[in-house]
Amino acid sequence: MATVNRWIRPEVYPLFAAVGVAVGICGFSLVRNICINPEVRVNKQTRAAGVLENFAEGEKYTEHLLRKFSRNRSPEIMPGINSFFTDPSRN
Repeated sequence: MATVNRWIRPEVYPLFAAVGVAVGICGFSLVRNICINPEVRVNKQTRAAGVLENFAEGEKYTEHLLRKFSRNRSPEIMPGINSFFTDPSRN
């Protein structure tokens, strides 16, 4: 019980959250690559095929919804604050 009280304290919750998010992102990436990446072949029959020239499937994999959504957006996290501090017409 002393070990649980030593590690499960409110000060450690952010660490657990950060590690949990990192493990979740790694798990998502692993599952995504194993399941839908056209260059990953798990079973023996598809590995024996060698290099495939399947450009349509590769294009479909790389052009996912998040990339399509963010393509025409400004690469800023907080555009209102950025424009407030960098726009010379506001001075």
